[in-house]
Amino acid sequence: MTATHPAGPATVHPTEHHPARRTLRRLPLHLAATLTVAICLFPVYWMVSTAFKPSPDIQTYHPRLVPRRWTLEHFRTAVDADGFGLFWRNSVLVTLGAVLLALVVALGAAYAVARMRWRGRRQFMLAVFIAQMAPWESLIIPVYIISRDTGMLDRLPTLTLVYFMITLPFTVVVLRGFIAGIPPELEEAAQVDGCTRAAAFRKVALPLLAPGLMATSLFGFITAWNEFTYANFLIIKQQDSRTLPVWLSSFQSTFGTDWGATMAASTLFALPALIIFLALQRHVTAGLASGGVKG
Repeated sequence: MTATHPAGPATVHPTEHHPARRTLRRLPLHLAATLTVAICLFPVYWMVSTAFKPSPDIQTYHPRLVPRRWTLEHFRTAVDADGFGLFWRNSVLVTLGAVLLALVVALGAAYAVARMRWRGRRQFMLAVFIAQMAPWESLIIPVYIISRDTGMLDRLPTLTLVYFMITLPFTVVVLRGFIAGIPPELEEAAQVDGCTRAAAFRKVALPLLAPGLMATSLFGFITAWNEFTYANFLIIKQQDSRTLPVWLSSFQSTFGTDWGATMAASTLFALPALIIFLALQRHVTAGLASGGVKG
Protein backbone atom coordinates (compact mmCIF):
# COMPACT_ATOMS: atom_id res chain seq x y z
CA MET A 1 0.00 0.00 0.00
CA THR A 2 1.33 3.38 -0.94
CA ALA A 3 1.67 5.73 1.98
CA THR A 4 0.05 9.07 1.60
CA HIS A 5 1.74 12.14 2.90
CA PRO A 6 -0.24 15.14 4.06
CA ALA A 7 0.09 18.13 1.80
CA GLY A 8 2.62 20.61 2.94
CA PRO A 9 1.72 24.14 3.99
CA ALA A 10 0.71 26.46 1.17
CA THR A 11 3.37 28.82 0.02
CA VAL A 12 2.57 32.33 1.12
CA HIS A 13 4.29 35.34 -0.29
CA PRO A 14 6.17 37.17 2.44
CA THR A 15 4.52 40.47 1.67
CA GLU A 16 1.06 39.00 2.40
CA HIS A 17 1.97 38.91 6.09
CA HIS A 18 3.10 42.51 6.02
CA PRO A 19 0.38 44.84 4.68
CA ALA A 20 2.32 47.75 6.12
CA ARG A 21 5.21 46.85 3.83
CA ARG A 22 2.93 46.91 0.77
CA THR A 23 1.60 50.28 1.87
CA LEU A 24 5.12 51.65 2.19
CA ARG A 25 5.99 50.40 -1.28
CA ARG A 26 2.97 52.12 -2.77
CA LEU A 27 3.45 55.31 -0.79
CA PRO A 28 5.72 57.00 -3.40
CA LEU A 29 3.13 56.28 -6.11
CA HIS A 30 0.34 57.76 -4.00
CA LEU A 31 2.44 60.82 -3.19
CA ALA A 32 3.33 61.31 -6.87
CA ALA A 33 -0.34 60.96 -7.88
CA THR A 34 -1.45 63.41 -5.19
CA LEU A 35 1.22 65.93 -6.19
CA THR A 36 0.25 65.64 -9.86
CA VAL A 37 -3.44 66.20 -9.11
CA ALA A 38 -2.63 69.17 -6.87
CA ILE A 39 -0.43 70.80 -9.53
CA CYS A 40 -3.10 70.30 -12.22
CA LEU A 41 -6.03 71.51 -10.11
CA PHE A 42 -4.39 74.48 -8.39
CA PRO A 43 -4.67 76.84 -11.41
CA VAL A 44 -8.35 75.92 -11.72
CA TYR A 45 -8.92 76.59 -8.02
CA TRP A 46 -7.07 79.91 -8.27
CA MET A 47 -9.21 80.93 -11.24
CA VAL A 48 -12.47 80.15 -9.45
CA SER A 49 -11.41 81.69 -6.13
CA THR A 50 -10.21 84.85 -7.89
CA ALA A 51 -13.58 85.14 -9.61
CA PHE A 52 -15.24 85.41 -6.19
CA LYS A 53 -12.67 87.76 -4.59
CA PRO A 54 -13.32 91.50 -4.28
CA SER A 55 -11.03 93.65 -6.42
CA PRO A 56 -8.90 94.93 -3.47
CA ASP A 57 -8.14 91.33 -2.45
CA ILE A 58 -7.07 90.48 -6.02
CA GLN A 59 -4.64 93.39 -6.26
CA THR A 60 -3.08 92.95 -2.83
CA TYR A 61 0.59 92.09 -2.42
CA HIS A 62 -0.33 89.35 0.06
CA PRO A 63 -2.74 86.99 -1.72
CA ARG A 64 -4.73 84.47 0.27
CA LEU A 65 -5.57 80.92 -0.77
CA VAL A 66 -9.07 81.23 0.74
CA PRO A 67 -10.90 84.52 0.11
CA ARG A 68 -11.85 86.45 3.22
CA ARG A 69 -14.94 87.79 1.48
CA TRP A 70 -16.99 86.48 -1.42
CA THR A 71 -18.66 88.56 -4.10
CA LEU A 72 -20.60 88.02 -7.34
CA GLU A 73 -19.66 91.44 -8.71
CA HIS A 74 -17.24 90.02 -11.28
CA PHE A 75 -19.82 87.55 -12.60
CA ARG A 76 -22.30 90.39 -13.08
CA THR A 77 -19.63 92.34 -14.97
CA ALA A 78 -18.95 89.36 -17.23
CA VAL A 79 -22.62 88.67 -17.94
CA ASP A 80 -23.38 92.34 -18.62
CA ALA A 81 -20.44 92.67 -21.05
CA ASP A 82 -21.27 93.48 -24.66
CA GLY A 83 -21.96 90.42 -26.79
CA PHE A 84 -22.08 87.88 -23.95
CA GLY A 85 -25.12 85.99 -25.26
CA LEU A 86 -24.11 86.41 -28.91
CA PHE A 87 -20.64 84.97 -28.39
CA TRP A 88 -22.08 82.04 -26.46
CA ARG A 89 -24.38 81.30 -29.38
CA ASN A 90 -21.50 81.53 -31.85
CA SER A 91 -19.34 79.13 -29.83
CA VAL A 92 -22.17 76.62 -29.43
CA LEU A 93 -23.02 76.68 -33.15
CA VAL A 94 -19.42 76.36 -34.31
CA THR A 95 -18.55 73.63 -31.80
CA LEU A 96 -21.63 71.48 -32.36
CA GLY A 97 -21.39 71.90 -36.13
CA ALA A 98 -17.75 70.80 -36.20
CA VAL A 99 -18.38 67.81 -33.89
CA LEU A 100 -21.41 66.54 -35.81
CA LEU A 101 -19.70 66.97 -39.17
CA ALA A 102 -16.59 65.14 -37.94
CA LEU A 103 -18.68 62.26 -36.58
CA VAL A 104 -20.59 61.76 -39.84
CA VAL A 105 -17.52 61.88 -42.10
CA ALA A 106 -15.30 59.88 -39.72
CA LEU A 107 -17.94 57.17 -39.28
CA GLY A 108 -18.04 56.53 -43.01
CA ALA A 109 -14.25 56.63 -43.36
CA ALA A 110 -13.69 54.37 -40.36
CA TYR A 111 -16.23 51.84 -41.64
CA ALA A 112 -14.58 51.77 -45.06
CA VAL A 113 -11.15 51.17 -43.52
CA ALA A 114 -12.28 48.56 -40.98
CA ARG A 115 -14.75 46.56 -43.08
CA MET A 116 -13.75 46.92 -46.73
CA ARG A 117 -10.69 45.84 -48.66
CA TRP A 118 -9.53 48.40 -51.22
CA ARG A 119 -6.25 49.52 -52.69
CA GLY A 120 -4.57 52.29 -50.74
CA ARG A 121 -6.29 51.51 -47.44
CA ARG A 122 -3.04 51.41 -45.44
CA GLN A 123 -1.73 54.52 -47.13
CA PHE A 124 -4.96 56.28 -46.23
CA MET A 125 -4.58 55.39 -42.53
CA LEU A 126 -0.94 56.47 -42.64
CA ALA A 127 -2.03 59.84 -44.00
CA VAL A 128 -4.61 60.11 -41.20
CA PHE A 129 -1.95 59.42 -38.56
CA ILE A 130 0.37 62.00 -40.12
CA ALA A 131 -2.44 64.55 -40.10
CA GLN A 132 -3.10 63.75 -36.44
CA MET A 133 0.55 64.36 -35.53
CA ALA A 134 0.88 67.60 -37.51
CA PRO A 135 0.93 70.82 -35.45
CA TRP A 136 -2.17 72.71 -36.51
CA GLU A 137 -0.63 76.05 -35.56
CA SER A 138 1.75 75.67 -38.52
CA LEU A 139 -1.23 75.83 -40.90
CA ILE A 140 -2.52 79.19 -39.71
CA ILE A 141 -0.94 81.20 -42.54
CA PRO A 142 -2.04 78.82 -45.37
CA VAL A 143 -5.58 78.64 -43.96
CA TYR A 144 -5.68 82.41 -43.64
CA ILE A 145 -4.53 82.92 -47.23
CA ILE A 146 -7.05 80.40 -48.57
CA SER A 147 -9.86 81.98 -46.54
CA ARG A 148 -8.90 85.45 -47.72
CA ASP A 149 -8.68 84.49 -51.40
CA THR A 150 -12.02 82.67 -51.34
CA GLY A 151 -13.86 85.39 -49.44
CA MET A 152 -14.35 83.21 -46.35
CA LEU A 153 -12.75 85.47 -43.76
CA ASP A 154 -14.87 86.73 -40.85
CA ARG A 155 -17.40 83.93 -41.29
CA LEU A 156 -18.42 81.28 -38.79
CA PRO A 157 -18.67 78.47 -41.41
CA THR A 158 -14.94 78.90 -42.03
CA LEU A 159 -14.22 78.38 -38.35
CA THR A 160 -16.51 75.34 -38.32
CA LEU A 161 -14.61 73.77 -41.23
CA VAL A 162 -11.26 74.43 -39.54
CA TYR A 163 -12.38 72.76 -36.30
CA PHE A 164 -13.80 69.88 -38.33
CA MET A 165 -10.39 69.49 -40.01
CA ILE A 166 -8.62 69.50 -36.62
CA THR A 167 -10.84 66.87 -34.96
CA LEU A 168 -11.37 64.56 -37.95
CA PRO A 169 -8.12 62.48 -37.80
CA PHE A 170 -8.55 61.56 -34.12
CA THR A 171 -12.19 60.66 -34.71
CA VAL A 172 -11.32 58.38 -37.63
CA VAL A 173 -8.60 56.56 -35.65
CA VAL A 174 -10.78 55.90 -32.59
CA LEU A 175 -13.91 54.86 -34.51
CA ARG A 176 -11.87 52.61 -36.78
CA GLY A 177 -10.63 50.74 -33.71
CA PHE A 178 -14.15 50.29 -32.43
CA ILE A 179 -15.58 49.08 -35.72
CA ALA A 180 -12.69 46.64 -36.13
CA GLY A 181 -13.48 45.23 -32.69
CA ILE A 182 -17.09 44.39 -33.58
CA PRO A 183 -17.36 40.89 -35.13
CA PRO A 184 -18.51 41.21 -38.74
CA GLU A 185 -20.54 38.03 -38.28
CA LEU A 186 -23.12 40.07 -36.38
CA GLU A 187 -23.79 42.24 -39.40
CA GLU A 188 -23.69 39.26 -41.75
CA ALA A 189 -26.35 37.52 -39.66
CA ALA A 190 -28.55 40.61 -39.89
CA GLN A 191 -28.09 40.65 -43.68
CA VAL A 192 -29.12 36.98 -43.85
CA ASP A 193 -32.31 37.98 -42.01
CA GLY A 194 -33.10 40.48 -44.75
CA CYS A 195 -31.31 43.70 -43.72
CA THR A 196 -29.31 45.68 -46.20
CA ARG A 197 -25.67 46.42 -45.42
CA ALA A 198 -26.50 49.93 -44.26
CA ALA A 199 -29.44 48.74 -42.15
CA ALA A 200 -27.32 46.00 -40.56
CA PHE A 201 -24.68 48.53 -39.59
CA ARG A 202 -27.28 50.94 -38.23
CA LYS A 203 -29.17 48.34 -36.18
CA VAL A 204 -26.29 46.11 -35.03
CA ALA A 205 -22.96 47.91 -35.07
CA LEU A 206 -23.96 51.51 -34.42
CA PRO A 207 -25.39 50.88 -30.90
CA LEU A 208 -22.12 49.16 -29.95
CA LEU A 209 -20.19 52.27 -31.02
CA ALA A 210 -21.77 54.48 -28.36
CA PRO A 211 -18.63 54.67 -26.10
CA GLY A 212 -16.44 55.54 -29.07
CA LEU A 213 -18.88 58.18 -30.31
CA MET A 214 -18.99 59.75 -26.85
CA ALA A 215 -15.19 59.75 -26.52
CA THR A 216 -14.63 61.39 -29.88
CA SER A 217 -17.48 63.84 -29.37
CA LEU A 218 -16.02 65.01 -26.07
CA PHE A 219 -12.56 65.40 -27.59
CA GLY A 220 -13.96 67.39 -30.50
CA PHE A 221 -16.11 69.53 -28.21
CA ILE A 222 -13.24 70.47 -25.89
CA THR A 223 -10.89 71.14 -28.82
CA ALA A 224 -13.33 73.40 -30.67
CA TRP A 225 -14.70 75.05 -27.54
CA ASN A 226 -11.28 76.12 -26.22
CA GLU A 227 -9.59 77.01 -29.52
CA PHE A 228 -8.39 80.61 -29.68
CA THR A 229 -5.71 80.99 -32.35
CA TYR A 230 -7.79 80.28 -35.46
CA ALA A 231 -10.77 82.15 -34.03
CA ASN A 232 -8.59 85.20 -33.47
CA PHE A 233 -6.92 85.12 -36.91
CA LEU A 234 -9.90 84.18 -39.10
CA ILE A 235 -12.53 86.36 -37.39
CA ILE A 236 -10.87 89.76 -37.57
CA LYS A 237 -13.38 92.50 -38.36
CA GLN A 238 -16.83 91.14 -37.64
CA GLN A 239 -17.53 91.64 -33.94
CA ASP A 240 -20.75 89.62 -34.23
CA SER A 241 -18.88 86.52 -35.46
CA ARG A 242 -16.45 86.17 -32.57
CA THR A 243 -16.46 83.23 -30.17
CA LEU A 244 -16.00 83.00 -26.42
CA PRO A 245 -12.19 82.50 -26.34
CA VAL A 246 -11.80 85.76 -28.29
CA TRP A 247 -14.41 87.43 -26.07
CA LEU A 248 -12.27 86.71 -22.99
CA SER A 249 -9.63 89.11 -24.30
CA SER A 250 -12.17 91.97 -24.25
CA PHE A 251 -11.50 92.50 -20.54
CA GLN A 252 -8.04 93.87 -21.37
CA SER A 253 -7.62 97.55 -22.11
CA THR A 254 -4.95 100.22 -22.19
CA PHE A 255 -5.58 100.75 -18.48
CA GLY A 256 -4.84 97.15 -17.57
CA THR A 257 -6.71 93.89 -17.18
CA ASP A 258 -9.84 93.38 -15.11
CA TRP A 259 -8.66 90.14 -13.56
CA GLY A 260 -11.81 89.58 -11.54
CA ALA A 261 -14.08 89.79 -14.58
CA THR A 262 -11.59 87.76 -16.65
CA MET A 263 -11.54 84.95 -14.10
CA ALA A 264 -15.34 85.05 -13.74
CA ALA A 265 -15.76 84.87 -17.51
CA SER A 266 -13.21 82.02 -17.68
CA THR A 267 -15.12 80.13 -15.00
CA LEU A 268 -18.37 80.49 -16.94
CA PHE A 269 -16.55 79.51 -20.12
CA ALA A 270 -15.16 76.30 -18.55
CA LEU A 271 -18.48 75.12 -17.09
CA PRO A 272 -20.01 73.51 -20.23
CA ALA A 273 -16.94 71.39 -20.96
CA LEU A 274 -16.66 70.39 -17.29
CA ILE A 275 -20.32 69.39 -17.05
CA ILE A 276 -20.17 67.33 -20.25
CA PHE A 277 -16.97 65.62 -19.14
CA LEU A 278 -18.38 64.68 -15.73
CA ALA A 279 -21.55 63.35 -17.36
CA LEU A 280 -19.67 61.20 -19.90
CA GLN A 281 -16.56 60.36 -17.87
CA ARG A 282 -17.11 56.61 -17.56
CA HIS A 283 -18.14 56.14 -21.16
CA VAL A 284 -15.26 58.26 -22.41
CA THR A 285 -12.65 56.33 -20.41
CA ALA A 286 -14.00 53.00 -21.64
CA GLY A 287 -14.22 54.34 -25.18
CA LEU A 288 -10.63 55.55 -25.36
CA ALA A 289 -9.29 52.33 -23.77
CA SER A 290 -11.31 50.00 -26.00
CA GLY A 291 -10.61 51.97 -29.15
CA GLY A 292 -6.89 52.00 -28.46
CA VAL A 293 -6.73 48.24 -27.70
CA LYS A 294 -8.91 47.02 -30.54
CA GLY A 295 -7.46 49.36 -33.13
